Amino acid sequence: MQTLKPLSIIYNQKSGFHATHKEDWYEQIMTIFTAHGFEIQVFELSEKQPLAEVMKDVIVRHQQHQDIGIVVSAGGDGTLNGIAQHLLGTHIPLGVLPLGTFNYVARLLKIPLDLLQAAEAIATGKKRTLHVAKVNEFIYLNNASLGLYPLFIQKREQYNKQLGRFQLHAYTSALEVLLRHYQELKLEIEIDGHHHPVSTPLLFFGNNQLQLKEMKLRISKAVKAGKIGGVMVAKTNQWSLIKLLVQLIKGKIEQAPEVYSFSADQVVVKTCKGQTIHLAIDGELVQTRSPLHFSVEKNALTMMVPHAITSV
Repeated sequence: MQTLKPLSIIYNQKSGFHATHKEDWYEQIMTIFTAHGFEIQVFELSEKQPLAEVMKDVIVRHQQHQDIGIVVSAGGDGTLNGIAQHLLGTHIPLGVLPLGTFNYVARLLKIPLDLLQAAEAIATGKKRTLHVAKVNEFIYLNNASLGLYPLFIQKREQYNKQLGRFQLHAYTSALEVLLRHYQELKLEIEIDGHHHPVSTPLLFFGNNQLQLKEMKLRISKAVKAGKIGGVMVAKTNQWSLIKLLVQLIKGKIEQAPEVYSFSADQVVVKTCKGQTIHLAIDGELVQTRSPLHFSVEKNALTMMVPHAITSV
């Protein structure tokens, strides 16, 4: 008799994984996993069932099997980030059912955005490791930023709640923040031991080479090799930042004289008074305290990808 392999699907209530209009593909996904010998359990994240509690049960479930199976994230990159943080060091592979707006991690790994094809890739694919960037107690698979970017995220979520989720909101929210909430941070940045006092409205760290490629940033090659990749906007005015936004949309941001990019093995960011810092990490807002210690754990996360994946 064949021993069933554990497969745990974790989804956020907000993702609509169990939405009525998606019942057909939900049943088809379950059929795909069952046909490939998986024993499925579904876990919903909510205020009553926070991620930390769910992941304790999930990890125990998988570690007690000889075949540790697969944990599946059904949601966007924010949900994926939270699950990945708990799976570091466990060797339990992570699959992706992409239900987000941008789905940068899925696109980087050539995981189909069609959910049935993604399920098939999880069930029949191969394992691949992924570099994971860290800032203090948090990880980021795509990006982490401070300054204006967390305000962009906050405003974007307001648009999404009122008008639905569209990629256009990333740009309209950015424009509104630039016009109404412009501010600068006074920081000290230590890049591989070299100290730089800076005044900047935006400091951005990227870990997804596909996203950095789409932004036409040369540091994408360094990030692929496991380096920290950073982008800083020099002290400037609102009008210059609006022009930067236009250049970003055109994919020409690195040509702007106000933009500096760098790569390093270790980066430390300090605020003048060591106060609480608001960060945007993979589309979610978090708080931590100065100093910020950035690093990369190479090949730290095991992912399930299609067999036909090509190098990126």
